[in-house]
Amino acid sequence: MLEAREDAIVQAANRLLAEKGFDLMTVDQVAADVGIAKASLYKHFSSKEALAAAAMVRVLGVALQYLASLPEGPKPLDQLKATVRWMLHMQLAGEMPSLPSQNSSLRAALLGNKAYLDGLMQVSERIGGWIEQAQQDGSISAALPPELVLYTLYARACDPVPEFLRASGTYSHEQIIDLVLATCFDGLNAR
Repeated sequence: MLEAREDAIVQAANRLLAEKGFDLMTVDQVAADVGIAKASLYKHFSSKEALAAAAMVRVLGVALQYLASLPEGPKPLDQLKATVRWMLHMQLAGEMPSLPSQNSSLRAALLGNKAYLDGLMQVSERIGGWIEQAQQDGSISAALPPELVLYTLYARACDPVPEFLRASGTYSHEQIIDLVLATCFDGLNAR
């Protein structure tokens, strides 16, 4: 029962983080969404930051499952594109938390969370391996530092462009994903 309640709390926090972002999400909203008192929520998570960290641990677990499901055969660039496509699908489905990069209390909570750091390292190592292979085979510029490429790909998970395009009503989710992938991997140069 305790685990089921915690899972419901994390799912609600994840949805609200995706919808509103960390700064606008409140613990009161999470508790109301789950149908529990705020005091009950604090029995599970000591702070809003701890709750956001739990949501990120959950997303990293889902990401690791996704990465493990990818076949070994395709080119590294294709693996990277598939991963970014998946991130964009998650974002458009409202399942990717939107966390500020400059919030020091949240940053401290994330850096103090072993499960988050372990998951982030596993995801980064997997994606980083594909980046290095893609640089070796010439499909990504070797002049770019691998960590720059990694952070650029991570940035797609919280990119505001898909939401702007969705709000315009002009493009389908698949068209939005294709457009963002094109700018991410092909750049803005006319060919």
